[in-house]
Amino acid sequence: RDVLGSRGLGDVYKRQVWDVIARCSIVGSSDTSIKDVKVNDFSRVLENSSVKRIYVNGGKAYELYHRYAEKITGIEAVKLPSTSPANAAWNLERLCKTWKEAVKFE
Repeated sequence: RDVLGSRGLGDVYKRQVWDVIARCSIVGSSDTSIKDVKVNDFSRVLENSSVKRIYVNGGKAYELYHRYAEKITGIEAVKLPSTSPANAAWNLERLCKTWKEAVKFE
């Protein structure tokens, strides 16, 4: 899923947002139930851009990216704190500050 690019913002902000998983079996929203994973095909993005970093949203995304995609992309991911409401340890202000610092423009 290319959220920024679908709106034309990816080119402006030089950021793309994609899910690690294209398809899987999951019970409700329980990350622990994820199975039958099919990873997204990142080749089109990587072949047509100069991706320098890949950031992932939380521990489960990091685990799945590392397990299924890192060997394909050749790029180690940077794990950021999850924006999920289940991550009660992080309030919105703290999340925004951390994410902003991590993905600042160079």
